[in-house]
Amino acid sequence: MEKTEHLATGQDGTRLHWTSTGAGGPPVVLTDGIGCAGYVWRALEPALARERRVLHWNYRAHGRSAAPEDPERMTMDDCVSDLVAVLDAAGEERAVLAGHSMGVQVALELQRRHPERVAALVLLCGAPGNLLDTFHDSAVLRYAFPYAKQLVLRYPDVARLAFRTIVPTDLALGYAMTFEVDGTRVRRADLVRYLDELAEVDPTLFVRLLSSAAEHDASPHLPNVAAPTLVVAGERDSFTPMRLSEAIHRAVPGSELVVVPGGTHVAPLEEPELVAERTLAFLGERAPVRRAGRGGGAAPGTPKKPRRRTGAEPSPRRRTPRAQKPRAR
Repeated sequence: MEKTEHLATGQDGTRLHWTSTGAGGPPVVLTDGIGCAGYVWRALEPALARERRVLHWNYRAHGRSAAPEDPERMTMDDCVSDLVAVLDAAGEERAVLAGHSMGVQVALELQRRHPERVAALVLLCGAPGNLLDTFHDSAVLRYAFPYAKQLVLRYPDVARLAFRTIVPTDLALGYAMTFEVDGTRVRRADLVRYLDELAEVDPTLFVRLLSSAAEHDASPHLPNVAAPTLVVAGERDSFTPMRLSEAIHRAVPGSELVVVPGGTHVAPLEEPELVAERTLAFLGERAPVRRAGRGGGAAPGTPKKPRRRTGAEPSPRRRTPRAQKPRAR
């Protein structure tokens, strides 16, 4: 399936890279976690593209997107406005927003600001905000981060050298495979790609964005989310513990929850078939495909008039893997 590459322009002129594959709307827009440029979507992107258009974009200073001229323009607000710019460049009035990790915050914030542009939400292994407060279920990073940020900004050249020397190493890879993910279910190549992507991000811009994400919190908005919402959680996620996904599920009216048994922060890579199956089933029911010539759907890339909501939503429910019995909570 052909994938095409494109550019969008942020409000401050920053050039943003995005790709498009597949056909059919509403499209799914894939939004990464901080420091990532697409590795986690390896299995889900092609599965979705067999049924509808899929867009993937890079944050500023990530992947093939440019860094902002003003380093202060590396904030959550910029991420949200950049995502709107990508939607506009793609000619899409409404889309399904799929966010992983920090991408969950970006998706929720865009839905808060522009609900008419969101057909549905797929929130994978993320938190609604304040992500430093719950990393490894501890507030240690919250207290340590300001000092680390100060060092990075004071000694940027040293920080860049350290980032590009230490991050993409066998030692870092071994730690991740042993302690952060299920090494028996994650391909080594996927983790290598993640570390390579992370090492290419300027650490001075990384800490600015992380600082902004650490202060952002969409939790108060969750009861007001009107878009159909699927929450995917990893049972053993240490970056964003499962309880945070469960809290999103409880707060968002009519949402659905999928727990990946034994899954970590990269659950879409550990159980790709399960995540794809549940995501496709959810979208098929709550945001069905519209194709040109079939029910009057517009061709991919053609702006569409937002569909009016009909009012009633299905009652909240939780999807569980077929082989696993529902667990009492």
